Amino acid sequence: MASSTRGAPGTVAISKETPPNRTLYVRGLPDKLPKEDLKRNLYMLFATYGVILDVVVMKTSKMRGQAHVVFRDLDASTQAMRALQGFTFFAKDMQIAYAKTKSDTIAKLDGSYKMPEPEREKEPEQTAAQAAGFGTAPAKAVPANAPDTAKGQKRARDDEEEEDEDAEMEMDVSDEDSD
Repeated sequence: MASSTRGAPGTVAISKETPPNRTLYVRGLPDKLPKEDLKRNLYMLFATYGVILDVVVMKTSKMRGQAHVVFRDLDASTQAMRALQGFTFFAKDMQIAYAKTKSDTIAKLDGSYKMPEPEREKEPEQTAAQAAGFGTAPAKAVPANAPDTAKGQKRARDDEEEEDEDAEMEMDVSDEDSD
């Protein structure tokens, strides 16, 4: 187990593995506080150091007591991290570090955001035993009464109007002949 040395409040042990980022990862937060209250209080606390674009708080068992605070610029996030490292927030000491990855909020702003692709389940393939017993599956299922539906075909409206006009003309012609 690696031991981490924590300095006095206000000092930052900058990790060599995580480069500076506009998003701060904050842990050691109270988990009993409602989500919206926690977001609001974090926003008010961190907003004194710069413009905040987003505060992400999740109450899942894995993310409880943690948050991500997204700043507009790197200087503000660095200043906030240095000033609030070890700060007592609702009777708990906060640990702050740069986030490991770029925030979705920042990616959306700079145009590099990519929608996560939903995981699709593969369609079950037909086994050799199924093909032998039942034959191969048809490319498209056809209802049993499909031939019956093709018997009658409704005419388009234009065709009906033309035929009505032709019938009227024939009637007019026959009326003239009778005179």
